[in-house]
Order: sequence, then structure tokens, then C-alpha cells
Amino acid sequence: MRRLFLALFALTLTAAPAFAAWDPAAFSKQETLEFLTTAADEGEHWSTVWLVVLDGQVYIRLGGRAADRIEANTTKPIVKLRIAGQEFEAVNATPAPEQAAAVAKAMHEKYWSDVFIQYFNHPLTMRLTPQ
Repeated sequence: MRRLFLALFALTLTAAPAFAAWDPAAFSKQETLEFLTTAADEGEHWSTVWLVVLDGQVYIRLGGRAADRIEANTTKPIVKLRIAGQEFEAVNATPAPEQAAAVAKAMHEKYWSDVFIQYFNHPLTMRLTPQ
């Protein structure tokens, strides 16, 4: 009986769901994140983008194709997000045009290849917050 109890107890520990922890400070060390959009004509699509953390908030800067995917997203403003080995089911992706210059500067400081990327069109800067 004791073995059965211990086996059941161990099973409940391993079966307990692991919840992702939203931790912008830890995310700041990451190079990229992935977000999932769903379009009526295309279905689901994962996009990989750079990120920066400013004042405890996660921001992304999107090029034209990724911005179009956000605009066509049927779950807008909610996206699914993968970062640092974690997955978040519901993240608000809200436009943050007032942060565009600060995000661009932070991207330039964080990513050496922004020396080139900065000259591409980035029509959308977004703040990501868990729902």
C-alpha cells in the first residue's frame, strides 16, 4: 500500500502542469522570440523576430511582412508566443509607435547586424504583455 501511495504521489508531481513565467528581465538576454498569427487565407504562421526590453516591457520591431501578418491576425491583438524555451498562449501585441525611436536605438545597441537592418522599413513597433 505504501508503494502504491508513493507511486501515485510521484505521478502527481511529474504530471503537474508547468506554467510559464513572464520575466522580461530574463527575456532581455534572448536574441529572438517567435509569435503565432492566424490569417483567414493562410492559417497559422510562426514569425521569428528580435526583441528588446525597455523599462521592464518587451518590445518587437516588425518589418513589412510581419506587420502585415499582425494586421491580418484573426486573433488580434492576441498572439501565441515562444521565448526562452517557454510558450505563452495569450499575449497582447499592441502597437507602441511612441516607443519606435527608443526601440530602434535599443535594437541597434543589442544586435550588431542592425548596422544594416536599421535601413529596412519597420512600420510597426509593438509592446508584448501577457493577458
